[in-house]
Amino acid sequence: MPLITVGVNHKTAPVSIRERVAFAPEKMIDALSSLISEKKASEAVIVSTCNRTELYCAIEDVSQVDDVIAWLGEYHGIALSDLQQYCYTHMEDDSVRHIMRVASGLDSLILGEPQILGQVKSAYAVSQEGASIGPKLESLFQRAFSVAKRVRTDTAIGENPVSIAFAAVSLAQRIFADIRNSTALLIGAGQTIELVARHLKENGIKRIIVANRTLARAESLAHELNAEAIMLGEIGDYLSQADIVISSTASQLPIIGKGMVERATSKRRHSPMLLIDIAVPRDIEPEVEEVNDAYLYTVDDLHSVIEENVRARQDAAKAAEEMIDEGVDSYRRVVESRKVSDLIVTFRQSAETMKNTELEKALKSLEMGHSPEQVMNKLAHGLMNKLIHAPTRYLRDAGADADQDALTIASNVLGIYQEKDN
Repeated sequence: MPLITVGVNHKTAPVSIRERVAFAPEKMIDALSSLISEKKASEAVIVSTCNRTELYCAIEDVSQVDDVIAWLGEYHGIALSDLQQYCYTHMEDDSVRHIMRVASGLDSLILGEPQILGQVKSAYAVSQEGASIGPKLESLFQRAFSVAKRVRTDTAIGENPVSIAFAAVSLAQRIFADIRNSTALLIGAGQTIELVARHLKENGIKRIIVANRTLARAESLAHELNAEAIMLGEIGDYLSQADIVISSTASQLPIIGKGMVERATSKRRHSPMLLIDIAVPRDIEPEVEEVNDAYLYTVDDLHSVIEENVRARQDAAKAAEEMIDEGVDSYRRVVESRKVSDLIVTFRQSAETMKNTELEKALKSLEMGHSPEQVMNKLAHGLMNKLIHAPTRYLRDAGADADQDALTIASNVLGIYQEKDN
């Protein structure tokens, strides 16, 4: 039963396509049921995030790959010709490798991002709930989770921040030994500032003040994070209270000038103030850098930090790829060993039948009054002849054909080793 992966992601498809093939969480079980009931796949897991939609399937025959792609298009009302140009497929070992790379964060838009593992685990849980997962995918995903955990534990793939928001907060943590006693003034209320606020909150900052041109938006974000909301015009009144200032607005002119910072640091009795300007155009005048006790960083400074961290993650990714190679090999060995399980069962059943036949003969001989010693000898002789019959015939045929490889294999299997002639 071949394993396949069919999907689109941020590398192969624009967001206009990715959003069309995304699966709503509340529709996922119905989609899985449709995929299985229409016999496009025997088992299935669907991973659907903002950056990817992927179908992991166990199928009866490789010809069903096209059926799975066609189903994806039909389900979302997309013409097959439109979908195929963005779609990729992986089979067997390539499919195994792909899910391990995805779960480990090696195939993500941001290398090493940790959220994807939780998303893959959720997709797996939904498939379990919908009874669309069987032994093939069960084994695959468990092995993928194990490899991803090892990658996270044994490499630095996720340790270095590679987003502007995370880098800004990491810089603050580097300058202030303990931000749990600090106050942060966040200027703007867009996505980047929201992420900054959440990172600060997660790291236990004492107080957050959100300043925005629209008070309602500032209040909305402040309410979520138990923070305070102010208007941009009030920044001058609050600046002296801030240990950390992070600004990201769409303003065409600077919001914070040198004089404002000088007055604030004077009120702070020259306690250090960190200002991080991640806006383009800049929100904070470059001359602020000249103010004593004010430490100004721009988006370019953060980009250099991020580039260093990306390089660190790429080094870690090399080690992670080696772990994934080992994971693929380990999974393949398990699969191959399971293929012979039926043969082993058949062999044991055959031996059991031989044993029962000879035992029945022996019991009848005892009932007829034959001596136990004679019966035991006959039982042992009969079992030996039956057990060595097939191997003996194989050895004779291999010897007649001068097939040394077959003889060597048979010797290893039977545990018999001939001494070489001197």
